[in-house]
Amino acid sequence: MSSETLLVTGAAGFIGARFVESCNARGIPVVSVDRRETFTSRPEHGRLDFGTVLDIEELAGWLKSGRPDLAGIVHMGAISATTELDEGLLKRLNVDYSKNLWNEARRLGLPLVYASSAAVYGDGALGFDDDDALVSRFKPLNPYGESKRRFDLWALEEAAAGRTPPAWAGFRFFNVYGYGERHKGSMASVVLHGYDQVKAKGQIRLFRSHRDGVANGHQSRDFVDVSDTVEAMWFALKRPIPSGIFNVGTGKARTFLDLARAVFASLGVEERIEFVDTPPGIRERYQYFTEAKMARLRAQGFAKKPVALEDGVDWYVRRLESERA
Repeated sequence: MSSETLLVTGAAGFIGARFVESCNARGIPVVSVDRRETFTSRPEHGRLDFGTVLDIEELAGWLKSGRPDLAGIVHMGAISATTELDEGLLKRLNVDYSKNLWNEARRLGLPLVYASSAAVYGDGALGFDDDDALVSRFKPLNPYGESKRRFDLWALEEAAAGRTPPAWAGFRFFNVYGYGERHKGSMASVVLHGYDQVKAKGQIRLFRSHRDGVANGHQSRDFVDVSDTVEAMWFALKRPIPSGIFNVGTGKARTFLDLARAVFASLGVEERIEFVDTPPGIRERYQYFTEAKMARLRAQGFAKKPVALEDGVDWYVRRLESERA
């Protein structure tokens, strides 16, 4: 694609900021959308060039003003907290906001890439297959996952009716970790929490298993380095992918013990792990296993080898260490 401007929503968030960073490296100008205060309140994003900055409340007017000179829309803006229970807020910011951007991309003739989530799969009873025919049957474990499922379903209905942007791709990100997530607080990855715990007390705390047949620390997720999510988005924009919703993970589940041990190894310290009860408030909504099926995205031609967990954690920890020096 040419070096025209990209609109990036959620630009001051975790994945959004890393995408902006990749635009900076490629010399691609950006229009960055988020809550205006978040661009200056998050030190981890301080070195980025966010280009033209818009508050989320200014976006609709800007798009309709006749000013947009864009090559595409990368929509990462959403509430990403799996603990958010306000369904009205989730509908407004995760569903309606996404519908509006879809319609604007269609009106302006722009490709659209948006963030879905592996949370749509719930407890994995139907597996982790990104087959469109399964979306109506998924049962997410929390309102956040349901908001993502609802938009996916709406997008597929619009596509069936022929009402789409010229190219569009939704990505179901699995458990993303990497630099730039500190602002997420309790929702940041166990890599960051583990790193902070080792630096503070020399140990990492993991949730105890409350499920028969799953040993403590053997809860498993598809941990994906944030750089892999950014590369998937660039792939969709450059190709572009004509349409579809795709998993983005490594294709292989790893245990939380694996992750914790990678943190200890990167820091070169002795392993000390404490198991604590999963909080009752999230215990019934806790995913014990996720693993992306990657065949559909691979069939589109996405051939990037995923970053190995140990390599991704080591790179992340080294960057965190460099900031403490």
